[in-house]
Amino acid sequence: MKTVSIIIPCRNEEDTICSVLQAVYGQQYQRDLLEVIIADGLSTDNTLEKIEQFKQDHTDLTIRVISNQKTQIPAALNLAIKSAKNEVILRMDAHSIPREDYIALCVRDLEAGKGDNVGGRWEIIPRIDSWMARGISRAAAHPLGAGNARYRTSGEEGPVDTVPFGCYQRVLFERIGLFDETLLTNEDYELNERIRRSGGVVWFDPEIVCRYYSQPTLKGLTQQYWRYGFWKARMARKYPASLKLRQLMPPLFVIGLLFLLFLSLFQPIFLTGFVSVFLLYLSIIIGASFPVAIRQNEFALICSVPLAILTMHVTWGAGFMAGLLINR
Repeated sequence: MKTVSIIIPCRNEEDTICSVLQAVYGQQYQRDLLEVIIADGLSTDNTLEKIEQFKQDHTDLTIRVISNQKTQIPAALNLAIKSAKNEVILRMDAHSIPREDYIALCVRDLEAGKGDNVGGRWEIIPRIDSWMARGISRAAAHPLGAGNARYRTSGEEGPVDTVPFGCYQRVLFERIGLFDETLLTNEDYELNERIRRSGGVVWFDPEIVCRYYSQPTLKGLTQQYWRYGFWKARMARKYPASLKLRQLMPPLFVIGLLFLLFLSLFQPIFLTGFVSVFLLYLSIIIGASFPVAIRQNEFALICSVPLAILTMHVTWGAGFMAGLLINR
């Protein structure tokens, strides 16, 4: 069996850090072949205290904490990789819960040569018990919210553009380099782009499952998807050919609405066009929420799912345009 280093970027995750550590501890994998490296970005809550208590209560699992002075995720990942001692590097997030066979299945696929980066599907769950949090988690897994990202919507195993929380042979980083620290988000997609350009394969296996906590509020979702869009644009500057049509739809939607609003200043007929397009869009996302609400037997999802999808589309699209226009 391969030795595995689980690397976890972390900052102020006192509510979820013990959940992911418990999930790692419960893996169907020989525990003395594992090490956990947590790159902490100067947490100011009780995250470090909770990690220390977990270490004391679970002395048969190697857990190390290193300080990430830059506080950013790609820097945390690179520090953890450099500190890692094992053959396989497996990324995990502090607000995720891998299924008990997660590591075993990732290593199985790596050893079978299926991919240079192996990952699976997300089961997105609400972080808190509220109608909005439940709507956000459903929207994030809906095709209208996730596009055709297979790791969110599931599907057959095979090569893909990207997977969450990748699993890699350590030697891969010696060959193609570490995560790009100029991209504060989307660093995993950029790494996967380099993997594919070098002739490698990013492999999706739906048997590999990780539960992932979605944002609990529209405010958090707005900040998250603005960041996603902004840094996706920076990624597109480096690799224009990496952009997919589904990723262009949100910014084109936002540009179209803004253009109609601008034209309406000169011709009122364009205001009618704006209202018509927006109402058509609303009817589509509201209509898409009905099957979700029926399956979950929760009428409130008819409101929260469209609100979440609208927020995701508009903020991602606006963030993408800002990323193209703002130089920094």
